[in-house]
Amino acid sequence: MLNSRPGRWLNFLACLLLLLKTEGRLVGITYVKNAVAKGAVCLDGSPPAYHLDRGSGTGINSWLIDFEGGGWCNNVTSCLARKNSRLGSSRRMAKEIAFSGIMSNRGQFNPDFYNWNRVKIRYCDGSSFTGDTQAVNHATNLHFRGARIWLAVIEDLLAKGMKNAETALLSGCSAGGLASIMHCDSFRALLPMGTKVKCLSDAGYFVNTKDISGAPHIQSYFNEVVTLHGSAKNLPASCTSRLKPALCFFPQYVVPQIRTPLFILNSAYDWWQIRNILAPGVDDPNGSWSACKFDISNCSPIQLHTMQDFRLRFLHALYRSANSSAGGLYIDSCFAHCQTETQETWFMADSPMLRKTKIAKAVGDWFYDRTSFQQIDCPYPCNPTCLNRVIDHQHQPKNGTRNGSTTLGKKDWVKWLFWCLLAVIT
Repeated sequence: MLNSRPGRWLNFLACLLLLLKTEGRLVGITYVKNAVAKGAVCLDGSPPAYHLDRGSGTGINSWLIDFEGGGWCNNVTSCLARKNSRLGSSRRMAKEIAFSGIMSNRGQFNPDFYNWNRVKIRYCDGSSFTGDTQAVNHATNLHFRGARIWLAVIEDLLAKGMKNAETALLSGCSAGGLASIMHCDSFRALLPMGTKVKCLSDAGYFVNTKDISGAPHIQSYFNEVVTLHGSAKNLPASCTSRLKPALCFFPQYVVPQIRTPLFILNSAYDWWQIRNILAPGVDDPNGSWSACKFDISNCSPIQLHTMQDFRLRFLHALYRSANSSAGGLYIDSCFAHCQTETQETWFMADSPMLRKTKIAKAVGDWFYDRTSFQQIDCPYPCNPTCLNRVIDHQHQPKNGTRNGSTTLGKKDWVKWLFWCLLAVIT
């Protein structure tokens, strides 16, 4: 019994170290208070905010700017609900957030960007940083100023050293991934001449396609977002000069005209798009798609066939727009959404791979011009390295499966500590 006790404590320490390593560094918040005078404010009128972890060594003049994601609001009701959350008010934001994945400051977890200046721009406008309406309804006190937030944050960062940037990468996940596409060329224009600038969109390639009922649900939704927020004047003019503004909220109509090198990282079975574009709740009143949308292993053969057809439509939209030799493509077949911001999907020993390449390596090789990467995975379920997410009924990712076996996702502190302590006392 005595001989086993040291071994148990060693197990506890190993478990705790693993938790600390995967949790990521906590980085404090910065409020851009002088932006309020310019009208660059969140939905509730509070100042915009970001988190900055300073670079060091060879990364001292390299900048990674990452947009936070979090969907959109398309009418006054949904924006009012959002106004009272961290996605509509900087007053509701955590004072510190963990930087992991592409934001990690550890070389073993983020080999190409760990010592850069890394910035997370908080999302509190509901329009992917495109809105700008002057009027404020005094009854609702809603401010639609996403484009002003973007410029105010960049101005603040330029004054803090980004004006000396030698290399820069604009990235984002989900609605933030869409923002990184929409602002890609303008980001390059705001930086010094000669700066090496590229952009990365993670799970931001939302496609314009009909849902299971044959209705253009997502097109109608995006039209409401663009109209409410006054986004039209801030969408790429190369698109709005040819098409209706609402269509220019879809990457497939914007990407062909982007001049700055762009890397598109996306799943062909993106669970957000499956749940909200292919099979939205409004077209599934009986919930026949519910189990499938939360866990791809629960899909019926007919539903899987529908999802395979969605993949083909996604790829068709992609083929028409992402054909630049300077661009990168990493289109896997995982049931996933946002793969740069979690350590387990970005870069760990058992992270998902495409053509034997992890996401972090593909992005790093592309950014530094070591080698190009333009790969599209075979159809689900062909990739055994995928960590296919299971979504709970609060719409949050939980543990995933590889080849039908449960694999650990990112645990919360209480659960991890419980299991670590259990290893000691049993």
